Amino acid sequence: MFTIGRYFRKRYGEDVYKVPLSIQGFTCPNIDGTVAKGGCTFCLNESFSPNLSQKSPKKFYLSPDSPENPLLQKQLEQVRIQYRATSRRLAGKYGVRKFIAYFQSFTNTYAPVDTLKALYEEALGQPGCVGLSIGTRSDSVSEEILDYLEELSRRYEIWVEYGIQSIYDETLEAINRGHDSANVREWIEKTKRRGLNVCGHVIFGLPGESDTMMLETVRTSIGWGIDSIKFHPLYVVRNTALAVDYLKGRFVPIEEERYIRLLVESIRMLPGSISVQRVTAGIDDESLLAPDWCRDKHRQMRNIRHALKTAGYIY
Repeated sequence: MFTIGRYFRKRYGEDVYKVPLSIQGFTCPNIDGTVAKGGCTFCLNESFSPNLSQKSPKKFYLSPDSPENPLLQKQLEQVRIQYRATSRRLAGKYGVRKFIAYFQSFTNTYAPVDTLKALYEEALGQPGCVGLSIGTRSDSVSEEILDYLEELSRRYEIWVEYGIQSIYDETLEAINRGHDSANVREWIEKTKRRGLNVCGHVIFGLPGESDTMMLETVRTSIGWGIDSIKFHPLYVVRNTALAVDYLKGRFVPIEEERYIRLLVESIRMLPGSISVQRVTAGIDDESLLAPDWCRDKHRQMRNIRHALKTAGYIY
């Protein structure tokens, strides 16, 4: 299995670790009502948790150098604090010297371009930073943003991470995604034409999807030209629309055995040029409702490694 770690070691001759950044003030067009309301059904947001308000303050949309824009200064400080704390910890624990700043939470291209430039360049200016990985939605990217990222890619490693989730429009509608599959394909292909690296996220266990549908999402994503992939099981957290469906018996989470079988079949389909960045996900706190197997990440990874080793994909 071609992992993202192997990709980085081949490219840089040493380990490169991603430093996750969560920037206050970023939101999503599916949360603030631009394309839909309430967010994706599995997403924890202010529709179900009033204390988790991610609506961007009006001042977020002012020019970055405006004296009336104190939020941006706080965001730049968050970049510095989070990056330095995590990179120092990783350097001390693993001896790593190079890092990718990973804008992870919410939709990290959903802001004025000048604001994005300020934040991205703050990250790129941090010690050891060799590039960016930017988590976003396909309906929140523009030609102007891609122009800028293409220019950055001449000097830095630039990845755009798109939430594909599923290629089936009926599924995207069921989870209140707010865009269709054609939109995802369009922007992945536009991003690739700029020479940028693309990582696609897919979810197994979405409502109503068969094994055939889930595997077809992987197969189609490969055809769209992605460079890397992340696999996620759909798990249910409290205060989400999906939690309501689960508690009313309208949604049954994917079983671990089925998830691992689909994961192995998906990895079998991947050409050698596509790296794998994640094989599972979970959460171990009181917010998790189901499935319980997503609570223990270490057990998940043991079972996944065993399945991959049995299939001959790791040694």
